[in-house]
Amino acid sequence: MPTNEMGFYKFNLKDKKQIEEKKKILSQPIKQIDLEKDKSIVDLVDAFRGASIQARNIGDAAEVFENMLTDKERPTIFLGLAGPLIAAGLRKVIRDMVEHNLVDVIVSTGAILYQDYYQALGHQHYKGNSSEDDGKLRDLYINRIYDTYVDEEKFSQTDSHIGKFAGTLEPRNYSSREFISLLSDTVKDEQSILVTAKKHGVPIFCPALNDSSIGIGLTEHYYWKMKNNKKGVVIDSIKDNYEITQLIIKSKQTAAFYVAGGVPKNFINDAVVMGYIFGHDTGGHKYALQVTTDVPHWGGLSGSTLKEATSWGKINKKANRAMAFVEPSVSLPLIVGYALQKGLGKKRSRQNPGT
Repeated sequence: MPTNEMGFYKFNLKDKKQIEEKKKILSQPIKQIDLEKDKSIVDLVDAFRGASIQARNIGDAAEVFENMLTDKERPTIFLGLAGPLIAAGLRKVIRDMVEHNLVDVIVSTGAILYQDYYQALGHQHYKGNSSEDDGKLRDLYINRIYDTYVDEEKFSQTDSHIGKFAGTLEPRNYSSREFISLLSDTVKDEQSILVTAKKHGVPIFCPALNDSSIGIGLTEHYYWKMKNNKKGVVIDSIKDNYEITQLIIKSKQTAAFYVAGGVPKNFINDAVVMGYIFGHDTGGHKYALQVTTDVPHWGGLSGSTLKEATSWGKINKKANRAMAFVEPSVSLPLIVGYALQKGLGKKRSRQNPGT
């Protein structure tokens, strides 16, 4: 083993191919983030691309988002929402994605839509403490979402409000999209996700509507109609499958932006698979990005990689994709802020997907 004059191992590559390969691999130095120079979200996220770990993943995700927003084929962008996003303070971030033409279709958990509606009625989320005595909070009818509080009395009023609203509708089957659209008409808050989506014709689906306080309100409605031997509203979840698949197969290309994971992520992906029912092979999403705290090695859906989704035909084999394992209260404002500051929504036509 060759050594230098100090007796240490002497590294001496002689193979020209190895020398060139090493040179190629070591051709891009990490760029140190310069906070004296980077003054905006765009500056910072651009700088992240030259950094490492999750900073680089945030930068890559922002780049994928920019690519899907500026693609001349104008892919239909599906936004999947899960997690305590309203409690985290992201209501206006999501609302602004709709207002500024950064998304075409939304698939959400019921909790997010409910909490948006709860605030549209004039109620609030409050700063709390994750170490608070939960027994005391129970006695005060205060519900805790990690370090955020909500008033259970106001929640109960909102549940009943939704149940009573359902009682005003024609008794028949409704997709969650149709019911949410009608519910949106009962509030006027311009900062509401529901109101803004209705204004711009952005459909909102909630395939797990039962698993939320909206579901509780609808259960009140169901109890009322049973007690009075009347017909009422029925949420037809398979109608949701049909409606969202129609949006998929009518699109030239599709793109997906997953915040967290859960049912919305799988629902958007399954809509691609369901295209076969109508004799349509979309080839999978052309673009996909996800921000999540779940990880792949547990084998669960929320942490499963976009690469894995390729094996199912949900994501195109040549898709432009990125994942950042960063909690959404941090990652989503960075990526959306990047797109807003660059005015990317202004460069694409406004689309009304319809159903």
